[in-house]
Amino acid sequence: MSLLSGVGERLREGLRRSQEFLAAGLGAVLASERPIDDALWEELEELLIAADLGAALAADFANRAREEVMFGTVTRAAELRPLFRRFLLDALAPAAQPLDLDHRPAVVLMLGVNGSGKTTTCAKLAAQLRAGGKSVLLAAADTFRAAAIEQLQRWGERIGVEVVHQAAGSDPAAVVFDAVKAAAARSLDVLIVDTAGRLHTKSNLMDELAKLRRVIARQLPGAPHEALMVLDATTGQNGFAQARVFHEAIALTGVCLTKLDGTARGGIVVRIVRELTLPIKLIGVGERLEDLQAFDPAAFVDALVPAG
Repeated sequence: MSLLSGVGERLREGLRRSQEFLAAGLGAVLASERPIDDALWEELEELLIAADLGAALAADFANRAREEVMFGTVTRAAELRPLFRRFLLDALAPAAQPLDLDHRPAVVLMLGVNGSGKTTTCAKLAAQLRAGGKSVLLAAADTFRAAAIEQLQRWGERIGVEVVHQAAGSDPAAVVFDAVKAAAARSLDVLIVDTAGRLHTKSNLMDELAKLRRVIARQLPGAPHEALMVLDATTGQNGFAQARVFHEAIALTGVCLTKLDGTARGGIVVRIVRELTLPIKLIGVGERLEDLQAFDPAAFVDALVPAG
């Protein structure tokens, strides 16, 4: 699947806050005539941690850079910038995996806590797939929030995609059952399922989500083909804790990172790949439909740390 039309400019705009934060920091730490000494290493690690790359990854880069200095391949502070770009590309390369939509219907289960942008992401993905010629169906399986059902219905009307839904408080499994049955009967290309991010009852959310997965698999062996965790880039460490819980319970296939335009800490992308060992399938860099994009490591690094 290609969601990369005009990706470069929108990505640069979406990552502007992160890019400006890193550019200012790197410009000061890696001034061309500055000696490479202990003070530089300390400041560099502090900068990378502040950009949300995390202490472990910041230390890894510092160690790699020290080796380059020791071997004489880096002799000036300014030469550490292209080295940092190569380091990021190496770290992010395993994360570049497309959505698995080679099924009919391909079932995409969207997971995540409330407020992460999950419902909106479902709609944006549906709109882009439809624009690309695919037939799409949405399922409003967050039945614990009437507002979530209404929001997805409004989106469905706006983008011209049907939404399978029931009344608030209904069994989410019943909604999913109906949606899978409808998508299969009509030979549709993609079914996107919006799920609950919390429950009003004392029931365990993970048990409910695991039940949805079983219902899908019983009707359509091998499905869901994608189980994506929608993470808000501004939540920091809380997001990692949430993703680990979801991954243990649901077996995630990837991450969709939203609201990257709302943070100066775009380095969180690298931490997700490193610490969660999950591919990043999609990123959100703005409010527009086209601001949901497939993750491209090279384009991301160019936007975050320009070569010039």
